[in-house]
Amino acid sequence: MPISLIALALGGFGIGLTEFVIMGLLPEVAADFAVTPAVVGWLISGYALSVVVGALGLTAAVNRFSRKRVLVALMVLFIVGNLLSAIAPTYGIMLSGRIIAALCHGAFFGIGAVVAASLVPENKKAGAIAIMFTGLTAANVLGVPFGTLFGQAFGWRSTFWAITAIGVVALLGLVFLLPAMAPPRAGTASLRQELRAFRSPQVWLSIAVTVLGFGGMFGAFTYIAFTLTEVAGFAASMVPWLLVVFGVGLFAGNVLGGKLADRNLDASLLAFLGALTLVLVFFALTAANPIATVVSLILMGGFGFGVVPGLQMRVMRYANGATTLASGANIAAFNLGNALGAGAGGSLIASGLGYTAPIWAGAAAALVAFLVMALAAAGARRRAAASALPTDRGQHEESRSEVAARA
Repeated sequence: MPISLIALALGGFGIGLTEFVIMGLLPEVAADFAVTPAVVGWLISGYALSVVVGALGLTAAVNRFSRKRVLVALMVLFIVGNLLSAIAPTYGIMLSGRIIAALCHGAFFGIGAVVAASLVPENKKAGAIAIMFTGLTAANVLGVPFGTLFGQAFGWRSTFWAITAIGVVALLGLVFLLPAMAPPRAGTASLRQELRAFRSPQVWLSIAVTVLGFGGMFGAFTYIAFTLTEVAGFAASMVPWLLVVFGVGLFAGNVLGGKLADRNLDASLLAFLGALTLVLVFFALTAANPIATVVSLILMGGFGFGVVPGLQMRVMRYANGATTLASGANIAAFNLGNALGAGAGGSLIASGLGYTAPIWAGAAAALVAFLVMALAAAGARRRAAASALPTDRGQHEESRSEVAARA
């Protein structure tokens, strides 16, 4: 694999760290700025909403420029946002820094996926995308727990200073490791051209699978701390290390998902979604058992994130050549799924259905995602058969003509 993929993965690591590490630092941030838990929660939800805006709006706005220059500029934006968070004198400025950093998130992964796929042969594209997302999974395995411990030991601002430094290293990697890239040809990079992607039913079906599948997993994951402590009976001090276990599953699933997607894209997605559904059902039934819970965490992370490189590749494959905005839209869909899954799970808990209710809801969403994916795969097979049919008929008629001529 090209060494330039390391630069993309490092950028993904920093962005993933920015997104998730705040969850473990909310009490310290709330105390520092003297705001309520509900208010400080906007540092998470405001970030997620900004990711969606950046994934669509910013990706569309920069589509006509060189992708290397765009990725470099996005990493500069990331550095500025985290630096602002590190020095923020007020909560409002802290929130502004989070929003600025989030705007680059969706566009970076959306454009980065297109760049990663362009650096390798056709049969390795999903694997290349998986390498870029390895940074995001590594952020969950190592960055989040250690970033939380670092912030608790030296103050939450120290974590954002560290993320800013990671952003600088990633910026240097993008500048020196990514090959030069010419801007898209005139007439191929307009917003109108990019919108062609959304004429494809397969793109919409893939995005629906993204929202449902990822929403199912993160709906269960959002409230996992309550499940671990209140249902499985783990001590609160064990939660960060159990999240590392979940992160190991994410990492393994991402790598395996990329390899299998390169072999058979639709079959791998169906296998992962079907397995995710079964794992979530198993988790909901056995959540009171600590050993079963640990097993479920690993498998939930593995099968849940195993669909990421394949779904990103699928959207790009059926985008009618207009891959950039479609790729960004799928990144937005991941975050929309996160928000919807978390909202649904919170409503179920508030209704008094208990801390396993989000897991059951996640299983239902994963099952629907599997059914939508089955529908999409069947449609793709019919389309492939129909496109081959005229050629086959033409060859048959040509053979009949040859027979008649010889007669």
